[in-house]
Amino acid sequence: MSRRKSPPKRQAPPDKKYNSVHVTMIVNRMMRGGKRSIALGAMYDALDIVGDRLKRDPIEVMEAALRNVAPAVEVKPMRVGGSTYQVPTEVPYIRSLSLAMRWILESTRKRGGKNLGEKLASELMDAFNGQGAAVKKKEDTHKMAEANRAFAHFR
Repeated sequence: MSRRKSPPKRQAPPDKKYNSVHVTMIVNRMMRGGKRSIALGAMYDALDIVGDRLKRDPIEVMEAALRNVAPAVEVKPMRVGGSTYQVPTEVPYIRSLSLAMRWILESTRKRGGKNLGEKLASELMDAFNGQGAAVKKKEDTHKMAEANRAFAHFR
């Protein structure tokens, strides 16, 4: 059963320092227990580190990292005649961006040692260079979709 209407999508306001909506979105996903100032501090630390190490605009690096991690296809389970198939489907832009942010933060938290700002900076730089755990997750998702291409007609 689906609802009659889905609620309207909320647009996150851009952050104060970089005037970027994506920074706000990452901070919102990073927050634990409503500690916004801590998440914002870690994000700004990470962007400062990225800017210092790569000598490039940190927002451009972050955007490129998100593009490198965002998946184009994913598999969704569908029941057809009593058995469940993993059916590859295209991912809408908003969901792919959301998944990219989630995967980057997930792999940031799994990194050992250091503080959150440094770990996030390392993960963003890895994703920018097309490596790291978040990019591997995207590639695994694409491989899974490729392997199940035979079930694409169930879409």
